[in-house]
Amino acid sequence: MKIVVKKEGKLLDYLVNNLDMSRKTIKQYLQKGSIYVDGVRTTKFDYPLSINSIIKINENSKNRSELPFEVLYEDKDIIVVDKPSGILSIATEKEKEETVYHILREYLKKKNKNSKVFVVHRLDKDTSGILLFAKSEYVKNTFQKDWNELVKKREYIAIVHGRLDKKKDRLVNYLKETSTNLVYISKNKEGKLAITNYEVLKENNNYSKLLINIETGRKNQIRVQLKNINHPILGDKKYGDDKEKRLFLHASKLELFNPITRKNMFFTSKVPSIFNSKVK
Repeated sequence: MKIVVKKEGKLLDYLVNNLDMSRKTIKQYLQKGSIYVDGVRTTKFDYPLSINSIIKINENSKNRSELPFEVLYEDKDIIVVDKPSGILSIATEKEKEETVYHILREYLKKKNKNSKVFVVHRLDKDTSGILLFAKSEYVKNTFQKDWNELVKKREYIAIVHGRLDKKKDRLVNYLKETSTNLVYISKNKEGKLAITNYEVLKENNNYSKLLINIETGRKNQIRVQLKNINHPILGDKKYGDDKEKRLFLHASKLELFNPITRKNMFFTSKVPSIFNSKVK
């Protein structure tokens, strides 16, 4: 179910007033994590709504016969989805089931009990946008073996704090990781090379909207490199103390050469409308 918000308010109250559904049922959907607002999975009854926000309710979350996110493309080899913010790409020690991987696996098994799914690349839990999975280990390995060469373009849209002096730049750093999984920039060029290109699209007195193209795919690289130039991404609780409901980073375009079909492929994901409310 998809709902376009017509009036500002709080999530539970809005749904109760605008759906032919009991308050108890709506609360159950919230408690199960089956409701998404502008691509953000939320369990909060008082989640704030803006006009033109998109609410999606996964009414079949128990059996996963439907997905709580959009499938952008699917064939016999791959499946490409539009990942919401707030959900893991794959399992961790703390969370096994509420992941895109697990939801997709159950969804595919409903159609074919022998179906499998394999991770090709990942997005951070709080980053939304295009995510690619393979349907066999062979396809996964074929993509991953030359991933950086196969990918022609990986574009993101981000909202960052402040106005940037350089309206266009190429950030080159070496990244390392602490024992507590925090990524930081190495001053002596040790660690993994990370390259991020950005260009300012729009700006106001408080925020800037950036078009970002990455040349490497390191963990948290965009977040860490923008924080390093004193323009952290809005909503980044891991590398700042932001109080926003979501991370304002969205994987909007993916262009690659498919080594299986030997064809170029191009995927796009619409930037959540809430991004435009920060920088118009």
